[in-house]
Amino acid sequence: NHIALQVADLQASAKFYGEVLQLERIEVPDNLKAIRAWFKIGTDQQIHLLAGRTQPVVNDRNGSHFAIFVASMEKAEAYLTRLKLPFHKQTRFDGVIQIYVPDPDGYLVELNEWKP
Repeated sequence: NHIALQVADLQASAKFYGEVLQLERIEVPDNLKAIRAWFKIGTDQQIHLLAGRTQPVVNDRNGSHFAIFVASMEKAEAYLTRLKLPFHKQTRFDGVIQIYVPDPDGYLVELNEWKP
């Protein structure tokens, strides 16, 4: 039901997932508020950010990442461009357009548009 990511700066990462990706923040138990931030993805998935990362994330688009559906790739690309965030856009083998955007730690978030 969740993805857990260890992050170096909890506040910076929480700002990225909450404000940039516009994910809904979920209440964390009181005893974890200083070291955790949780966000809702869709209807039944979550991202749990865990404070304490000390090593850099080594990643590329062919390695670890997770994907989130967006309603419009055109709007997503325009939004990321407006925020001046780095991203990589490509077309997958089956024609699905993908945008990869790094979070503050370097974890890659793939954005794509569901087209059945």
